[in-house]
Amino acid sequence: MANKIVNFLGLLMVSAMLLIISVALPVSIMPYFAKLILLLLAVMVDILAFSSRYYAYLLMPILKQRSRHIILSKEDAYWMATSADSILHRNKEDYIATVYISIPLYLSATEMPDEQKLEFSRQVSRLVGIARDPVRFTSQMYVMNKDSYIQQLRDAINLSENEEAELEQKPDASKDAIERVKGKTAMWRNLLDSISKDLSFELISYASVSGVGSKEYEAVSVAQQKARELMSGIGSIFGITPSIITGMQLKKFIEPDSLIPFSTVTEQINKNLEEEVI
Repeated sequence: MANKIVNFLGLLMVSAMLLIISVALPVSIMPYFAKLILLLLAVMVDILAFSSRYYAYLLMPILKQRSRHIILSKEDAYWMATSADSILHRNKEDYIATVYISIPLYLSATEMPDEQKLEFSRQVSRLVGIARDPVRFTSQMYVMNKDSYIQQLRDAINLSENEEAELEQKPDASKDAIERVKGKTAMWRNLLDSISKDLSFELISYASVSGVGSKEYEAVSVAQQKARELMSGIGSIFGITPSIITGMQLKKFIEPDSLIPFSTVTEQINKNLEEEVI
């Protein structure tokens, strides 16, 4: 609110200065057409001043677009709760906590017979109706970050190659042992080639529910209570054990870098460039 008042008063002052200049200066210094232009500018600034009350979030970035930094908000868009089981957001004086629930449901209606499809649709209808508060049910596909697994394969290949080199240096090493190590190295290489060839995707089904409170812990407590009630209903309907998503896994739902891991995409781009060069 303070920023809106400052912007409003600042624009009014600019308008007043333009009006004073157009009226005070004599015609010998400023001709009539120049005064008319200043008057029109003053009217436009007045319109901007009164419009800034409702459209400041649009007008201020436009007026400050030539500056080096544009600060739309000094508050964080969201942050993780200290308990690492919910995402917090502040809306004026209230805190909003959102809890994400993993639903380990690995079924596809396209692969079901008609009777099973009907039963599954009934289960989904019951799922939608169990919550008293708004709940978001989503199935989301994201790119798997395979960098750690790929590094493990590379380490295994290096160990296998070192083992092979040591056996070849030993005069009493049997051919069967050498062939066994060569086969293991080839296996690791084939596995690495197949894993690195294409991007891998993972599908996760989840529900998200939010709670509001005047304090952070109040919002988190309300959201957790709603999540526990929802988890009980989901478990009874589908016969599964849902769980609350915690820690860094929460980033999959709020940060694009976790949906499409930077390193994995970079590795894929580099691989495509190498193929084009070859």
